[in-house]
Amino acid sequence: MQKDTIEDLFERLSGEFDINEPDKDHKLRFLDKLKANELTSLNTIKSSGFNWKPYLAIAASLVICLSVFMTAQNEPDVLDLASVSPELSETQDFFTVTIENELKKLNNERSPLTEQIIDDALKQIETLETDYQNLKTDLTESGNDQRVIYAMISNFQNRIDILNSVLKQIDTIKELKTNKNEPNNTI
Repeated sequence: MQKDTIEDLFERLSGEFDINEPDKDHKLRFLDKLKANELTSLNTIKSSGFNWKPYLAIAASLVICLSVFMTAQNEPDVLDLASVSPELSETQDFFTVTIENELKKLNNERSPLTEQIIDDALKQIETLETDYQNLKTDLTESGNDQRVIYAMISNFQNRIDILNSVLKQIDTIKELKTNKNEPNNTI
């Protein structure tokens, strides 16, 4: 199949092009037809019935908001020491800050010699944290029972004791290492 060049194409189609000017009223007739089409499409939309989509969207939004509100109302707030009294709030803050500081010290002491001891301590701390979360639930259910409050304070103290104990063990390990590496200067 041979390809035609543009010139060949125009020469071959020269008598077939519509080069006549449209009538004067052509533009007005075209616009009238467009308006007529537009009016019939609007009438079709208006006569098709009531548009439920916006109202359906509003109703769906209201149902979602209502269900979220009802769910939030049904879940009781989990209490902690801070919710019992201002004094216990200060106690909780003190323990929390102390534990965070001890954890920072512990992580600063990481070395190949202390890695295992630190990992074990952190596992014990995680266990105590899980116990504390259970105690918070117990406090909520018991209605500020003093025994639960004492157990929560004891949990904080146990965490601090573990961290202090591990830090002492790390100091002992460091001391033994330095003593072992020192040359004997005996006479």
